Amino acid sequence: MEQTSHFARVLAFLEEKGWKYSHCCEDDCGSIDFEYRGVPYHIWEFHDGDEWGVETNIRHGGCSEELTGDYETELLEIMKEWH
Repeated sequence: MEQTSHFARVLAFLEEKGWKYSHCCEDDCGSIDFEYRGVPYHIWEFHDGDEWGVETNIRHGGCSEELTGDYETELLEIMKEWH
């Protein structure tokens, strides 16, 4: 997966909702931390060889999971269910 923009659609969604977040990029991997209704969430990108993915807790709050493949679309689908 070619990486040209880290989480562009997720960041646009957070901006649209007005949710405060922090975003950084290190070693070509993006990281987002934000709160929603007082619960802290994270989305941390990783790459393992040719596979890209994220570790995130957005589905279960206190429990992290890894998403691979089209993870940005999956992240957005989960966050859109919150409304």
